[in-house]
Amino acid sequence: MAKKRANGEGNIRKRKDGRWEGRYTAGYDPKTGKRINKNVLGRTQAEVKEKLKAAMTECQGLDVSKVADEYTVATWLRMWYELYAKPNVRTATANRYELIIEKYTIPRIGSVKLKKLTTRHLQKLYKDLLEGGRIHMGKGQEKGLSTTTVHSTHLMLHAALDRAVKERLIPRNPCQDCIVPKPRKLDMKVLTPEQMGAYLEAAQRRGLLPMFYLELVSGLRKGELVALRWDDLDIQCRTISVSRQYVRNPDGTLELTRPKTENSVRLVSIPQTAVELLIQEHDKHPDSPYLFPSPLTGEMYHPDSVVNLHKKILKDAGLPHTRFHDLRHTFATTALQNGVDVKTVSSMLGHYDAGFTLRTYTHATRQKQDEAAQTMGNIMEQIM
Repeated sequence: MAKKRANGEGNIRKRKDGRWEGRYTAGYDPKTGKRINKNVLGRTQAEVKEKLKAAMTECQGLDVSKVADEYTVATWLRMWYELYAKPNVRTATANRYELIIEKYTIPRIGSVKLKKLTTRHLQKLYKDLLEGGRIHMGKGQEKGLSTTTVHSTHLMLHAALDRAVKERLIPRNPCQDCIVPKPRKLDMKVLTPEQMGAYLEAAQRRGLLPMFYLELVSGLRKGELVALRWDDLDIQCRTISVSRQYVRNPDGTLELTRPKTENSVRLVSIPQTAVELLIQEHDKHPDSPYLFPSPLTGEMYHPDSVVNLHKKILKDAGLPHTRFHDLRHTFATTALQNGVDVKTVSSMLGHYDAGFTLRTYTHATRQKQDEAAQTMGNIMEQIM
């Protein structure tokens, strides 16, 4: 049995003929992505260990393929996407990578030879994207991409070029020396109880109370909300099963996929009032499989249409602008401030761990900490 060694050190075993053999990875085939394995032989384990070390040192930094010079940034990114990225990420992430590669990167630096790609090329790419990278200009939108999108572009390119280093196509990753814009953190806006009341009254006047009431008591993501079907509702247990979501592809089409993470596949408990509202909603269109079918098409609502309805409700209620995603923040903040523990809120939101929830909603947990501190202070005063 081969003796296991640390990653990158190869492995050593004794063969049936009495000799010792050391095996190591000399590189990767750039067309198939498969390992190129080699071996060394010796009479003793110590001899093979020395030969193995020498062989691996010799091949380090060398391109073991004969076609490294053929790669441009475009051909490498497309191969990396098909072999390494697309099979191992969820659909929405793969779609985002494809957009970054085909629309943002290749038109600007795709013709550059991979071996000649420098930090300066990448720095100029980021600058161009920030100043005029937007493909479709919406009303009031700036020409440049957001710092968040440019930062995501950098992270994807860093991963793709790390793989090129591992396959010895380039000696080092030029992303390492880039100065990347920090993602701009959007301000989280949370509706007060009074604002929630006005919001729901406005939704009711438009005949939309079931959908937006459910959103405020569950914190579902937009794509999860519109993908709900009637059979996702368990009336007896008062739960909603979240097992699918709609995401938008780079070409604008919608695709039904699994939710964002494995933890996002979940059962969400809802209050009895929400159950009754959903039953009333279903009675309006008993033949539709969707919980919230569009009155225009009878199919599921387009996520953008739900956002537009949200904006109209805000306007009707005389409330300041908030994003639809802020309804999710409102649910989480309200629950935490009213004594629901972080782990429960995290599972209802479908976060990958409670730590993320805690970091995201520090403002809400701070209030509970202040209350705990006051409680402990009162106890200590009684003791003293």
